[in-house]
Amino acid sequence: MPTTLITTPTFARHSARPWQILEEAGAGPLRPRGDAALPTAELLAHAAEADALIVGMDPITAEVMDAAPRLKVIAKHGVGVDTIDVAAAHTRAIPVVCAPGSNSRAVAEYTFGLLLSATRSLTASHTAVAAGGWPKLFGPELHGKTLGIVGFGRIGRLLAGYARAFGMDRLAHDPYVSEADIRTHGAEPVALDALLERADAVSLHTPPDPSGTPLLDRSRLAAMKPGAILVNAARGGLVDERALADLLGSGHLGAAALDAFGTEPLPAGHPLREAPRTLLTSHMAACTPEANQAMGAMVAEDVVRVLAGEEPHHPAR
Repeated sequence: MPTTLITTPTFARHSARPWQILEEAGAGPLRPRGDAALPTAELLAHAAEADALIVGMDPITAEVMDAAPRLKVIAKHGVGVDTIDVAAAHTRAIPVVCAPGSNSRAVAEYTFGLLLSATRSLTASHTAVAAGGWPKLFGPELHGKTLGIVGFGRIGRLLAGYARAFGMDRLAHDPYVSEADIRTHGAEPVALDALLERADAVSLHTPPDPSGTPLLDRSRLAAMKPGAILVNAARGGLVDERALADLLGSGHLGAAALDAFGTEPLPAGHPLREAPRTLLTSHMAACTPEANQAMGAMVAEDVVRVLAGEEPHHPAR
């Protein structure tokens, strides 16, 4: 009987259906442990018995694959597969699957919530009021401002629609999407550097560079419009976090609202924990019952298909 190692603790949290899909197919799921990615040693130990992996943010390297001689499929419980060595999996003839579109609306809504909260200092006001204060904190209206969207896939396009409803101008940069397609979905296509110079707020929706080089390094952050707001609900590797903290401290940037970080959980002493005008959340943009149910069912169904010798519906490229 095949065994499925599930490392993400959020799998099927809001629906029993993903468990049922695996159990009805005799896929023998191992329940997730803890509330974070498995330590490498524990992952390697369990992988030795796994025919399938359903993972969250765990780094699935060639070493992990080589420790799993029975492994037939790797499933990302989510969309981005940048924590999985897809090339190494393909070399070993191990399909990698994911759940495209399953959390797009959840992330887009959350991203716009981050933008609103950062613009109007909602969390700062709450903290002050809860402590007995009563501040009147001013922040700009979004109407008439310019939102720069970096990465114009499903999430970026939804975000552009929300921004339009608020009367914002929309810029978009995505080298993999045609200018005509960007215009069709309500944004003006621009180069990245032009977007950073013009946007009052910048939101990131793109995977990090495999080399580990931040897309927004110190020079690009410094080139952003004075007072601009940065929102990142994608991946932490996209931003030079030390430089971001410095530019917030100097007052060059107006605020930052971040749901993803280079190291998670955010360690003690991290510069962003002490930076002013920050809103920091725990990589939870995709955490809605609707998205959880959809992504769980999608990856479970594809795991079952691959274990049965069939082609998956949602292979990662």
